[in-house]
Amino acid sequence: MRQAILVPGVARLPQFSSAVRSGDFLFLSGVLGTRPNSMELVEGGIGPETKQALENMRTVLRACGADLDDVVKCTVFLADMADFATMNEAYAAAFGTANPPARSSMGAKALALGAKVEIECIAAAK
Repeated sequence: MRQAILVPGVARLPQFSSAVRSGDFLFLSGVLGTRPNSMELVEGGIGPETKQALENMRTVLRACGADLDDVVKCTVFLADMADFATMNEAYAAAFGTANPPARSSMGAKALALGAKVEIECIAAAK
């Protein structure tokens, strides 16, 4: 059984949910580094985009009763793998290094809105 969750203030297209709750897990759609209530990317490149994408992820998680500490797996898509180190710094600032979630990172030819990074995750539901 799945329950679609729509979160106001987080950019998304109408064809998909911000998140889906299924059993004990939350499956979040990919988030970009867009400004709240906007489809406009933050300025400054990969670092600010990653930080904002993670803030947008946190907004969705909190709307579901969870937070970044509940994330068990992330997938990071990068428009340019040369941005990996800078993305990783912003990611580590959000998740820490003591008990981070599992993660995959991969390059993509292009991302929506011309974004440099998109992040999706799976989290434990409370």
